[in-house]
Amino acid sequence: MKKLILTVFCIFLFNGKALSLVQVDITRGNLDPLPIAVSPLHVESGSKDIKQDGKIIKNVGEKISKVIEVNFRRSGLFNPLKKDSFVQNPDIAHVKPRFEDWRLIKAQALVTGKVKVTDDKLRVEFRLWDTVAAKEMIALAFSTTPNNWRRVAHIISDKVYKRLTGEEGYFDTRIIYVSETGPKTQRYKKLAIMDQDGANVKYLTLGNELVLTPRFSPKNQLVTYLSYFRNLPRVYLLDIETGVQEVVGDFPGMTFAPRFSPDGKKIIMSFAKDGNSDIYTMNLETRVVEKITDHTSIDTSPSYSPDGKYIVFNSDRSGLQQIYVMRSDGSQVKRITFGKGLYGTPVWSPRGDLIAFTKVHKGKFYIGVMRTDGSGERLLTENFYQEAPSWSPNGRVLIFYRETKSDSQGKGFSAKLWSIDLTGYNERLIETETDGSDPSWSSLLSK
Repeated sequence: MKKLILTVFCIFLFNGKALSLVQVDITRGNLDPLPIAVSPLHVESGSKDIKQDGKIIKNVGEKISKVIEVNFRRSGLFNPLKKDSFVQNPDIAHVKPRFEDWRLIKAQALVTGKVKVTDDKLRVEFRLWDTVAAKEMIALAFSTTPNNWRRVAHIISDKVYKRLTGEEGYFDTRIIYVSETGPKTQRYKKLAIMDQDGANVKYLTLGNELVLTPRFSPKNQLVTYLSYFRNLPRVYLLDIETGVQEVVGDFPGMTFAPRFSPDGKKIIMSFAKDGNSDIYTMNLETRVVEKITDHTSIDTSPSYSPDGKYIVFNSDRSGLQQIYVMRSDGSQVKRITFGKGLYGTPVWSPRGDLIAFTKVHKGKFYIGVMRTDGSGERLLTENFYQEAPSWSPNGRVLIFYRETKSDSQGKGFSAKLWSIDLTGYNERLIETETDGSDPSWSSLLSK
């Protein structure tokens, strides 16, 4: 994917305190989403259609507004109003809304704008309006190549999200996952990547070798993943932008769950040697490997805190699989889970305040979150089998995968990607072309 060339022409903001129409409550959920109107962006005269992947994209202003609308609806925080209820036409609304018309349909916020398309340039202007106060909240203009129209829609969504909630959005992001096809007894697994809304799916491997646990770097569009070459595990690095792939290392034993450090300079993973699994780090510049834990029990699934000072992992050193936290040098190991059941796949929130995990209890699998000391455990969703939560870059949404039961012949089996917010509400199936597992969320592309 080509990097977006973004030009900002104008910014107008309220003076004084920022208006917050939406307050995100991570414990209760937003049961009354904000009514917002997304007017189709007015297409200026002389604009051309966009040619993309052999298709003709007509009326790109309407297409952009639709992507924004879907983003808002999927977030669970906003209620985009139906366009057939709009009174004012988009070719007039983008200049000066008649606020009484929008208040009439109960819209508390309004997005308007216009687009101009030439052979090699797409210019998009948008405005966010507070219809109650009858004031403009944001006005921005972007210039990029025409094929980036979807990314512009995601960036606008993020700008509106931040203005109305006070927090960064997560729409201009990508998700990497393992694409799965075939019967349960013979699954073909390939690395796949897509936009967070499921668009622009690309397959990064051919499926000739087993691939597992792809994870984004928090600093760039690098991915680390595990693959088997002639039945031997290898840890790979893949640059999504250039397609350049390299082997980080060959390991004679089993290697599990590689992840990046917060600065992107190290990979942390568990490595089984002589029948025992410990946690190791590898410096990506020097390729120096350092052993972090040294215990007779199984230590695995490590994840750094955002500041890099701590590591969360799971271990059976207490007799049952539980979650532990230690300093990044392996000192001050402390068990933080004491509830009933088995805990695994812990991952630190990018906000630093929570740890997501998988829990197994009485034959059911749960996705949950807890504070970093293990207190305040909340189970967000339960099912027959689900695991591997990954955080959105703003730390408000989790993506994970869920499997269904199968009969003795493996029929009825599927693996799908799902998302849920921290409230336990807004649980959604993420549509993918194939089955999917082991998802990982990228950082914001436009930062």
